[in-house]
Amino acid sequence: AQHAGPPDGGWGWMIVAGCFLVTICTRAVTRCISIFFVEFQTYFGQDYARTAWIHSIVDCATMLCAPLGSLISNHVSCQVGIMLGGLLASTGLILSSFATSLEHLYLSLGVLTGLGFALCYSPAIAMVGKYFNKRKALAYGIAMSGSGIGTFILAPVVQLLIEQFSWRGALLILGGFVLNLCVCGALMRPIALKEDRKTAPEFLEQDCVPKAQKRDLKRMSICSPLIKVWSHECLCYCSWKEYDFLLMPGFMLLAVSVLFMAYGCSPLFVYLVPYALSVGVSHHQAAFLMSILGVIDIIGNITFGWLTDRRCLKKHRHFCYLLAVGMDGLCCLFLPVLQNFPLLVPFSFTFGYFDGAYVTLIPVITADVVGTTSLSSALGVVYFLHAIPYLVSPPVAGWLVDTTGSYTASFLLCGFSMMFSSTLLCFANLAKKIKRTHLLSLTNDTGTKQHIWTNGAIAYSVTAELDQKDVDFLAVDTNSYSNR
Repeated sequence: AQHAGPPDGGWGWMIVAGCFLVTICTRAVTRCISIFFVEFQTYFGQDYARTAWIHSIVDCATMLCAPLGSLISNHVSCQVGIMLGGLLASTGLILSSFATSLEHLYLSLGVLTGLGFALCYSPAIAMVGKYFNKRKALAYGIAMSGSGIGTFILAPVVQLLIEQFSWRGALLILGGFVLNLCVCGALMRPIALKEDRKTAPEFLEQDCVPKAQKRDLKRMSICSPLIKVWSHECLCYCSWKEYDFLLMPGFMLLAVSVLFMAYGCSPLFVYLVPYALSVGVSHHQAAFLMSILGVIDIIGNITFGWLTDRRCLKKHRHFCYLLAVGMDGLCCLFLPVLQNFPLLVPFSFTFGYFDGAYVTLIPVITADVVGTTSLSSALGVVYFLHAIPYLVSPPVAGWLVDTTGSYTASFLLCGFSMMFSSTLLCFANLAKKIKRTHLLSLTNDTGTKQHIWTNGAIAYSVTAELDQKDVDFLAVDTNSYSNR
């Protein structure tokens, strides 16, 4: 059935549960790969930089192939995409348990498992946005908390599995666990919204659509699986409508900010355990630090999601996002002076809380910028932008450790990168507010009525003597107006 808007409940809570399990099986498992770091380094006798490529390739492949996950979700089925991703990820982990070299792990644990995670992650997150509007941030908070809960539970479990069955046995068991992604995919029931078809009347005016098909096409979503019956021009037009948000100034600024944020956050999850071990913390205490980070991550997910859904903070989601990213950067700057377990525990609490906060807000902020219709494609692009920083930052941090013999330079670089990400968006928002205030003052002086659309487009109309036809003409669709 077609819905006028997101139902904000019902089967939507099953979608949240499915996305919760997806984040456990993808992001939590990726974080726990850092527990294997010392085992891989010892077994294969390699330095920090070469060993760090394993975690980098997993993260990079997950984010680099995120648009592929969105493409399969949009044109085939979200359910098919997530099930296929679960099979690929499980196969990669199982093959990794038979690795004889780091290069083997690069391909199996890095490329194959990362590709499987990519097919699952962004489509599952986008489905939550399809089912929720008023309680979107809370729904995302619950769904994304799977990363923290999974890290809290899996970190000590993986350490025990390594001790009992070696790293090969632990990877084999994780491969079986990740097959649960196929169950998550089965929960992702598609939903048809009127908003998804708002560009259909404009599209049907195109000459590339034969008149005989127009009646049938009106009943379909513009980018349905039946797209294969359309001409090449139709495909080009459809693809452009999916990705026209790329030219929005707000999305461009968000994209640049995401690049620096992703560079800063990735090395911490790779090197927290090795750093703790280097300052004399035991293996179990180091794994416990990851567990603390994971469980506090949950609190950050849910509390920030709930708070930013409140009326008083709903308009300030961007500021909350900037605050969370900036605080995580500040934590990284202080990490080199924390050289014992009692001091590292508060760090795990603080970093974990704000990490959960901004991870929850990424899809919410993206939806606020591009709208619900383009959310799946936009999330694919946003997570794609994580790829290069995720690939480069851990090896660069490892190279700095090998060169300087200390973690200080690596953590400082991460901290400054995240602080710059937050500062960039902060100045951009200030400039936008100043410009809007200036335009409003000009409007008041000249007696001109100003229409400011949600995506930043501005229209003017003379306030005097507007008849009903003029009003109807000005009440154009926001996206249609901004694209002219």
